[in-house]
Parts: sequence; structure tokens; C-alpha cells
Amino acid sequence: MRIFHNTQIDFLGKRKLFYVVSLVFIVVGMIVLSINGIPRGIDFQGGTELQMRFEKDANSSDIRSIMDNAGLPGMEIKTMGDEKNLLLRTPIQGEGQTVADKIEGALKDNLKDNPFQVMRVDKVGPKIGKELTENALKAVIFSLFGILIYLSFRFQFVYSLGAVIALFHDVLITISAVAISDALIPGLRLELSQTMLAAFLTLIGFSVNDTVIIFDRIRENIKLFKNEDIEKVMNKSVNATLSRTIITSGTVFLTVLVLFLFGGEVLRDFSFTFGIGIITGTYSSVFVASSIVVDWKHFRLSKDKLTVAAKRR
Repeated sequence: MRIFHNTQIDFLGKRKLFYVVSLVFIVVGMIVLSINGIPRGIDFQGGTELQMRFEKDANSSDIRSIMDNAGLPGMEIKTMGDEKNLLLRTPIQGEGQTVADKIEGALKDNLKDNPFQVMRVDKVGPKIGKELTENALKAVIFSLFGILIYLSFRFQFVYSLGAVIALFHDVLITISAVAISDALIPGLRLELSQTMLAAFLTLIGFSVNDTVIIFDRIRENIKLFKNEDIEKVMNKSVNATLSRTIITSGTVFLTVLVLFLFGGEVLRDFSFTFGIGIITGTYSSVFVASSIVVDWKHFRLSKDKLTVAAKRR
């Protein structure tokens, strides 16, 4: 199935414009991130989290007041599908189940007409949260390094370098988008969690797959059109794979959109982050990875011409 036939779009001729667009977006995103940050989930921040199911709809404001009076200020309360299912989270930590027992006791004393069940209790100490943060950074860095090594064997080094720079670009763009969205739309309630980390690692794999397909077609076309300019060959390759790229990325994006709309708060961090990653990954495969290869080839060609000219003198 093809939705585009014989397209001749000059993608790489506009690469400098998109370099600027990406750079501006990343700078703005990093500024927003440094000012507002992204709220950290219990996995990275540490604290106590309870998932509770009430028999009747529970008022979040009332529960927050109860927690304030019980000596647990700043309690974060999220609905999980409806007002009967709530997630209570506090950065306050204590020995064993001390904090969880205190939360349950305060609710039992003040909501006698609305019994509840504790579905899940999670407690993460500050040491574990710090280790998870460090391991998350290592996971992203090692995945990029592993991809660099793999692509270096499969393609020329400049191709693998372009792909890894594009992946790093995807991570920065996605982080920027999450930070900006969280600042502009607080109702999204995004937070840095293990599910968001999973989304970043997934988007790295998804993005490199699209890049490899484009690079494969470029390698084939370079052999077929040996005398043509590298930019023209790469434009042909990108146009040839455009239909497949749009269909694949579009299908996955629609699936993730359904998760975002109907998957509830548990999947919101993953679906939103990965949805942004699908867009940026598709964009970077064309305007970043391929563009870096073109600019490097032009640089090498210019350098070779200067060397030849110098030898003739």
C-alpha cells in the first residue's frame, strides 16, 4: 500500500531551516525545564503512594484537607478513571508502613460514611530513588552507544553518527515538549516516572528503525546513481520511503493516541511521551540524520577538492 507516488519533495534543501527550528525548540524547552522542571514520580523522588478504592465518589479537596490536618501537607491526589479510585502520594517517608498507616487512619476517622479499600501501597526510599535516576541516565546513554556501534558495522561511521545525533535530538525535543506541555497545560499532570523512562527507550528504538530503513535505501541508490550529487540521491531515497514512513508512524501514533485518551492516568506519561517521540523520530530521520550525512559528504568533497587544487600548484 502506498499513499504517496513519485513524490519529489526537496527535504534536504530545507535542512538548515529545520536545524534552526530544532535548536530554537530545544533551547526554549531547556529554559522551561530549568525554571519549572518536570515533577518526579515516587520512583525517582521517593515517598509513599497508596492506590485506594472508595465505595462512593470521594472529594479530592476534602481528602487533601484531612491530610493537612493529619500532619501530611502537600498530599498529591489523582483520580484513576473516576472519583472512586484515587491515588494518594506524599514525599514524606517513615519506617515501615508508618506513613501508610497514618493516611489510612486519618481517612477512616474522617470518612466513616465512605468505606474504602487499599489496593496497593508503594514505598520508595531516597537511596532507591537516586539509584533509579542514575540507572535511567545510564540506560539512555548505553542504548545510544550500543546503536552507534551497531550502525558503524552496518553503515559508514558518518551514517551511524548521524543516526545517534538524531536520536539524541529526539530525546531533547521530547523532553522539551514534555516540559513545555506540563507548564502550559497543568491538567496533563505529567511526571518523570518509570513509564516515562520506558517511553524514551521505546522511542529510541522506534526512531532508529525508521532511520535505518532510509539509510538502506540511500545505500542502494548511491550504487545506482554513482554520478549524481549525494543530496539528490538522498532526496530520492527519502521520497521513496516516504509512504512507508507515514503509514508506519501514523499507525503507531493512532494506537498511542487511543492509549492517551482512554488509558487513564497510569498510561498517560508513557502515551504522551511516546506520542511526541513518534513525531520527532519521524522528523529527525529526514531532517537531522540524513541532513548530517549530506553536510558531512559536502564537507569532505570540498576538502578533497582543495587538497587536489593545492597539489596542482
